[in-house]
Order: sequence, then structure tokens, then C-alpha cells
Amino acid sequence: MPALRAFVVLVALLISLLPAAARTITDAAGRVVEIPDKVERVLAAGPPASVLVYVLAPEKLAGWVREPKAEEKAFLLPSVASLPVFGQLTGKGGTANIEAVLAAKPDIIIDVGTVNPTYASLADKVQAQTGIPYVLIDGAFAKSGAMLRETGAMLGVEARAEMLAAYADEKLAALEKGLAGIPQDKRPAVYYGRGAEGLETGLAGSINMELLEAVGARNVAAVAGKGGLTQVSLEQILSWKPDVILAASPKFARAVKDDPLWAELDAVKAGRIHAAPSLPFGWIDSPPGLNRLIGVAWLEHTLYPEAFPAALDAEVRTFFKLFYQVELSDAQLETLLGKSAKK
Repeated sequence: MPALRAFVVLVALLISLLPAAARTITDAAGRVVEIPDKVERVLAAGPPASVLVYVLAPEKLAGWVREPKAEEKAFLLPSVASLPVFGQLTGKGGTANIEAVLAAKPDIIIDVGTVNPTYASLADKVQAQTGIPYVLIDGAFAKSGAMLRETGAMLGVEARAEMLAAYADEKLAALEKGLAGIPQDKRPAVYYGRGAEGLETGLAGSINMELLEAVGARNVAAVAGKGGLTQVSLEQILSWKPDVILAASPKFARAVKDDPLWAELDAVKAGRIHAAPSLPFGWIDSPPGLNRLIGVAWLEHTLYPEAFPAALDAEVRTFFKLFYQVELSDAQLETLLGKSAKK
């Protein structure tokens, strides 16, 4: 018996030393990537990928692109609060380096967002340098359901992915149905200001402005051209005459209300200045990931309260429980929504 037991242990040890079984997938850029059959650790290349991996399989997230702030951690699972920070591999202000990537020991790297030759080239370069499979995923908001299903299959969490994808599909279908009854002339012209000064916004086609387009709003900055994020002037904003001002920063929202330079705008006169919720991730962008799904409900409530009368607080509770796996207290709901929580 001791000899048999030793033989079994030896066989188990040898099996553990064998290379992991692999499978081949084709990512959103058309790149053929060989990934492990079983993925246990995932490194997110940028913030949208962090959100995607967190909502699908928080236990597989190797670390954060940036450390969540204390107020953000309050709305996330405690198990991810102290994960290491590896920096950002992709996009503006990349901070991660190859040593950090290797130190994370991920099975795969995932990047979510715009898919173009630049990102494909970066993926090829990092994969060649590290030997770690690097997968590009189309982050288009309209493809949220497909994104969840495809990534869920990669990570081996198909059942959870299908549950989240069904929610996404249902909400986008309900949005489309509701918008069908709102004439174009009843849809607002919106300025979305980022930063404390509110003078950064997105041009036509910017992934950061996708949610505004999805809810039928007209991005006033689109007249300035096509592209990504850009700096604009107060004079430009005044000339665009937005019906509604959405602020990524509460500081900007407060400043607009009190600054006489903004006072001539109809949006200011009507008090249609709204600070977008931002916990634990932005509800409009920051990052432009799956976190924007709850932004749909907030924008419906903010821009079209008569067409979308469903209770916002109930929808927020449902989303946070389903996607972030957090049960919101009344105090947390108040933190997120302020006065809106009572409606």
C-alpha cells in the first residue's frame, strides 16, 4: 500500500507539471490567440477591463489598474479591496511595465474598448515580450451583452455571464422601446463636462460619449468634429446652447450654478445641471465600460422622467446586487443618488 500511495502521489505531481491545456480563440481584432483551457488569474490592461473582470469573476482579478479610493471600496466586495495595483498597459497615460505584468503572473491579459490597429499592435508587442496571451474585446456599449457572454466563456463563468448579459439586453431593449415614443425635438442637447473645470468633453464618435448617444441625447460638442476627448472653451459651450449640462465632477456642477459667466444658458436658467453619480465607477464614462449600464437608468430618470417613470432607487439596488454583488443600505443609496433616491 505505501508503494501504491507513493506512485499515486508521483503521478499527481507529474500531471501538475504538465503544461496547461490550451484552446484557440479569435479576438475582436481578428487576432488568433491561444489561451489556457482554465483561466484563474486575469490582468486587466485598462479600467474598462477591470470592470468587466470584476463583475464576471472578481476572484480571478489579479489586481487593479489603479487603487480604488476609500469611497469606491465601500461599494465593492471586500475581497477585492486590497488587491495589488499593476498600473495601466493601454490607453492614455499607460503606467504599467513589463516587469509589473510578469509579477502579476496572469493566465491572460484582457483589454476592453476601441479595437483598431494601434491596440492590436500593442497587444502583439506585449504578448511577444511576456509570453502571456493578450485578448482584445470590443467595448462598444451596444455590444454589452455579447461582451459579457464572450468573456464569460473565456473565464469559465458562463452561467453568471448569461445572467448579466440578459439584464444588459433587456435594459437596452427597454431603452430603445422607450425612446421610440420620444420625438427628436423632445430629446435634449447635452453638454457633458469632465474634470473640476468642466472644460474637457468628448467629440463625435468618442467612446466616452457613447452613453449619451445611446439614450437619444444630442452631444453639442459633436459640432467641433470627430475624435476622442478634447479641451473646449466656455465661449464654445455658450455658443452650443445646451439644454442640459451633465457634470462628471460635483465641483463643476456647483461652479456652473454660481458662476455668472454661465448664467445666460437656458440649462442654467432652468436648473438643468446634474452631477453624474460616480461610485464605485463612473455612470457615464470613467471608465467607458459596463459600469455605464446603470447610467442608462439614471439618464432616463434625469432626461425623460415622464417616459421612464420606473423607480430609480429600486433599479440601482438591483444593478448593484447583480453586477457588483453589494447590497446597498439606505445611506449608501443616498450617497449615490442624493435627492434622486427619494423619487
